[in-house]
Amino acid sequence: MASSEQDYPHTRDHKDKGDWNPVWDKIRELDPEFLETYLAFRSVPHREGPLPQKYKELIMIAINAATTHLYAPGVRRHIQNALKAGATKEEILETIQLTTVMGIHSCNLAVPILMEEVEKLDD
Repeated sequence: MASSEQDYPHTRDHKDKGDWNPVWDKIRELDPEFLETYLAFRSVPHREGPLPQKYKELIMIAINAATTHLYAPGVRRHIQNALKAGATKEEILETIQLTTVMGIHSCNLAVPILMEEVEKLDD
């Protein structure tokens, strides 16, 4: 199944944008066509639609911080992307706070990551 990334534009685009889950490297090794198909599906709302990128990233923070997901690498990646897209620390914090309706664990996971990422910007 060895194929070049040139054969897989969605894989390449995700890596280039920094929207990359390191686990996807293993999936790519096992079945690059499956990964490409998944990323193509996942890309549709990110590339089209009326929502500005900042709001898409805030939603992705909420999804990754949700008690049913609690995926720290995704929270970090989307906080970084949201900050780059112009979100403020306060907007990100409110997104995390809104997510706590599912459980306080969202704050336990995401607030320390937010503080680390904001401190990096201040350095």
